[in-house]
Amino acid sequence: MRKIILTAIGLACTVASHAADLSTRIPLTQRVAAAKATANDAASCKAAQPFFWEVGNAESPLAGGQAGDNAPTAQTKMALASASKWLYGAYVAQERQGKLTDEDIDFLTFRSGYTHFRICLPNQTVGECQASLLNGRGRIDPQTEGFFDYSGGHMQKHATLMGLGMLNKDELAVAIKQGLRPIGADWDLSYSQAQLAGGGADTPAQYARFLRAVLKGDLQIGALLGTHAVCTNPLTCPKDAIKAPIPSSETWHYSIGHWVEDDPKVGDGAFSSPGAFGFYPWIDASKTFYGILARDDRSGRRSDDPEQKPAVQSVDCGRLIRAAWLDGQARP
Repeated sequence: MRKIILTAIGLACTVASHAADLSTRIPLTQRVAAAKATANDAASCKAAQPFFWEVGNAESPLAGGQAGDNAPTAQTKMALASASKWLYGAYVAQERQGKLTDEDIDFLTFRSGYTHFRICLPNQTVGECQASLLNGRGRIDPQTEGFFDYSGGHMQKHATLMGLGMLNKDELAVAIKQGLRPIGADWDLSYSQAQLAGGGADTPAQYARFLRAVLKGDLQIGALLGTHAVCTNPLTCPKDAIKAPIPSSETWHYSIGHWVEDDPKVGDGAFSSPGAFGFYPWIDASKTFYGILARDDRSGRRSDDPEQKPAVQSVDCGRLIRAAWLDGQARP
């Protein structure tokens, strides 16, 4: 396990160094043109359309636009699904002033064993959802404890330990916004259900404020990106992982409420948190740029074919836009 993590860290550092070098040499106009052409014309991006995309840095958006007919805009509010996980990871990091406990790390890297989980109902509090019959009465599963198992139950249980159990969805939104106050008092985040791992709703423009705060160093999660990362592919690390939503052909790691896209063959070391309906936020390996590919597509998410899943489609397109932005070359 240690060898796997060190290899992943080495790859991410190499990629980050290369990206940082490129960031000083490529004109902005070239980056914008390459990213726009990729979003509009690349085969993988055609499959993900319609969507809104944006790339920016710690200070502001730098490029973006709509791709495909009837695409959403920067102001379109949509379900974040698992993009909510990054927000909760950041909230915990802020509450702990950047010093996570071992228990926090187990929960936020999805190894706590609380995997009897399906969904929250809109009228439930955080605690009521966690303890519901639908979610196995909130019991731990000894068979998954200590293994990476992608489930919303980890964060739901952890939130009760953080004192959020009595909050309904609206009160939860207030608490998360207060915890992430460096983003700004007018940050517009809401929850459709009191589920930490998947209940968030936001616009691309508002979620981008979170990503910029991370890049600026205003949030503690910025220093924790990629830390405590665990292997997630049951085929390549069966002693460490049970279930992951990414294609089995790729091996990523999972850090504090976010992914590290460090597959040895196709990974570029980016940090991300793709949602099931296609909302895909990322920060590049050098922590210089952020990006969002935003869509809300409910078709194909239960398909056995990974290429039909909105999250996978968004990642496939989003990583091409990121690559085009970083080297200034459009992707086909």
